[in-house]
Amino acid sequence: MTQKMTTDDFINKVFDFKNESEWSFKGERPAIIDFYADWCGPCKMVAPILEELSENYKDRIDIYKVDTDKEQELAGAFGIQSIPSILFIPVDDKPQMAAGALPKETLEQVIGDVLKVS
Repeated sequence: MTQKMTTDDFINKVFDFKNESEWSFKGERPAIIDFYADWCGPCKMVAPILEELSENYKDRIDIYKVDTDKEQELAGAFGIQSIPSILFIPVDDKPQMAAGALPKETLEQVIGDVLKVS
């Protein structure tokens, strides 16, 4: 199940962007963070796909959702210009951002290629 994430959650579980300039991931598993808004049509198309992926990869990936209307500071820290924007975070590498409503096949390919999860 996808989990809602606040700015404080992000700082504690992912990366303390307020106090650190060099990327340092705090998570134990790869993560996907969906930057969305309730009024966004394409975001609503991606949501059930991410829910399904969170079940399929239940103990291997953490999937979070960030409401850009409520968490404007966090969205600003990542320069979110359009939504949905999806941040893919491998455990031992730099995160990668993808913009737009990605189809399930593309998300699964990124999970394999970027997050190194099969």
